[in-house]
Formats: sequence, structure tokens, C-alpha cells
Amino acid sequence: MAGDELTGVQVMRLTEGLDEGPVLASETLRIGPLDTAGTVHDRMAAIGADLLARTLPLIEAGTAVETPQSEEGVTYAKKIRPKEAKIDWGKPGRELDCKIRGLSPFPGAWFTLPSDRGSVRVKALLSAFEDLDPQGGDGAPGEVLDDRLLVAAGEGAVRLLRVQREGRGPQDAEAFLRGAPVAVGTVLG
Repeated sequence: MAGDELTGVQVMRLTEGLDEGPVLASETLRIGPLDTAGTVHDRMAAIGADLLARTLPLIEAGTAVETPQSEEGVTYAKKIRPKEAKIDWGKPGRELDCKIRGLSPFPGAWFTLPSDRGSVRVKALLSAFEDLDPQGGDGAPGEVLDDRLLVAAGEGAVRLLRVQREGRGPQDAEAFLRGAPVAVGTVLG
């Protein structure tokens, strides 16, 4: 989910197949740079309810226009397994930012934070991509670069803005760091 992209909300006629019925109405909405799957879901739900309320009278009057969906590019999206949600810090930062926001709040992209008792699983719930100086040698992938949770990626870095430590509630990075300081140079798994 990169910033300033569009996604659609549709009212479809149900058919026997999975999501293959004709479209009766649709609207688009913009995905912003700090949107997550959760915020987009909530906005889509509100737009969808309004769209359905405006479409039902057209269906009842027999004036709704049915537009067949294209069969090109149709794929089945399988359930995301927890191991697929683990963050690979070697990937480009823009890709990681999209993964983090696209899996938030559920199932949640995650990483491990070293601790004196081994490591702790932490969900990354909100992030922002940051470009780094290409000649700066800014750190190895997964390395914490500052005291506000800027983490080096394969290209660029990801600023973690909201996280959730295993067994705890979600917290903004600032509050998280007050309770669990993460030293610059720490390498996240």
C-alpha cells in the first residue's frame, strides 16, 4: 500500500462463483501514506454502506446497470500464515512499509527484538518509509539507526510509528521506547 494509490468499493450481484458477479455500482478511494489495512477497511465499510443504500432503489426500480467483471488477472488470495508476516529487513524499505501497513492490524507484520531473556516478538502496526543518503553507509538491514525506531532496510529505512509487544496492547513508538528502550545499533530479527 503505497501512498496516493486508489482502491475500489463495489456493489455486486451475487452469483454462484466467488466474487464474480456483475458490478452494479462502484466508487474509488485514495490510500494515503499512513493508511493501514484497518483504516482502509473502515473507510470502505462506510462508503460501501452508503453506496448500497443508493443502489438498492435502482435495483428495485430495475434501472441498475450491471457491468460484467473481467476474468483477466483473477487469482485466489490464500490466507496469510504467521511466518509470511515476518519482516525481512533485507527487502527494500518501501516494500516493507507497504507490508507493515497492509498487514495492520491483522495478522500484523512482526519482527523479533533481542532482550536479556532471548527475544521478544513485536508487531509493527504503522510505519513510514524514509530514504537514506546512498553514500552514508547507514547500517545493515534490521539495524536500529536512531533513538526513535528508524530501522535500516535493504534500500532506505522504515520508521516504526506504532508497535505491539507480544502480550501487550498497541503503542505509539515513543511510549513503547519509554518502557522498552532500544539502543541504536540493535539488530532486529
